[in-house]
Amino acid sequence: MSEVKNANISERKAITLNKLKGLGQTIIDDVHKQEVPSIKVPSRGTSNIVYDEDKRHFILGDRYGKRSIGNVKQIRKIGQMMFVSNFCKNLVNIEKTATLREMYYVSEGWGMPFANQQESNILSEDLEVTIGSSREDLGLMPEEDGASVYGDIIFKEGDIEINGLKSGKSGYTISPTINEVDFVEHNVKRVIAVETMGMFHRMVQEHAYKKFDTLIVGLKGQAARATRRFLKRVSQELNLPVYICNDGDPWGFHIAMVIISGSAKLAHVNHDLATPDAKFLGVTASDIVNYELPTDNLKEIDVLRLKELARDPRYKSEHWQNEIKKMLKIGKKAEQQAFSKYGLEYVVDTYFPEKLDAMND
Repeated sequence: MSEVKNANISERKAITLNKLKGLGQTIIDDVHKQEVPSIKVPSRGTSNIVYDEDKRHFILGDRYGKRSIGNVKQIRKIGQMMFVSNFCKNLVNIEKTATLREMYYVSEGWGMPFANQQESNILSEDLEVTIGSSREDLGLMPEEDGASVYGDIIFKEGDIEINGLKSGKSGYTISPTINEVDFVEHNVKRVIAVETMGMFHRMVQEHAYKKFDTLIVGLKGQAARATRRFLKRVSQELNLPVYICNDGDPWGFHIAMVIISGSAKLAHVNHDLATPDAKFLGVTASDIVNYELPTDNLKEIDVLRLKELARDPRYKSEHWQNEIKKMLKIGKKAEQQAFSKYGLEYVVDTYFPEKLDAMND
């Protein structure tokens, strides 16, 4: 498997380098033809983001914008894109990475610095969508820590094997370069991802990994790209069912749905991130009622968000429509930790077994 993985990495590197060189060549060709140099950048506007029913995630449409040196307002952006492209080409060549923050500071020496890091981050996304390669393939990494995985699986990073049960109580940290990590072997039947690290540690302490033959993944809130890529890989490559348990509110629903069906913002890379076969395990509005959970009242912003979700094509199933309507009707929301009302062990001893049994019927 390692040889195949290394071959794939080398192939991705060669493809990325060719795309970066091709972008620069586009400018050179225009100059040779005595034409005004320009770059076509796929539009990431909402009107060009489409939910693909077959793929079950958002994709970009076929609309493009054109950045031309003939437009004074666009000269700086084209220049910055060329500098970023060259920076990434060097990273890929020497097989190193840089954080988005580091690139922002490096740009100070380019003569056309970014106004702030947000502008720098957006430019890196423009480059992603323009050449069709992920920022990880470009050698650019985020600042945030990865999510945690705990369970009976062995990873291989280079020549080092790491046991998911021997990585400490905080588990194995998912690296931004998770695509370069091999899954050597495992002895699990499923994956359960939970929104909060509090629930992750509760599951580890209650030995949920043994009880459910599961990998436990702590999402740390909104799942990072690397986490979503990991969940997609274990679903596809290991053929493991993935379950997601989040807070019972519209924001928890959204975090789960981004894992399942991708996000509009990352429509250009959802093919590498979305896990359409993943299932939402809870907490639902029905759970709030059936388990008589402690709750908070929905705020106005929660109500507005729930109504937005009801119109979102990703929530069109009868199940999701019913749960959204029920939450609006009861006017309540609940956190994962609300099950502690019945004792610290209740969520592992009672809730998860009952929900998993119901979902497998």
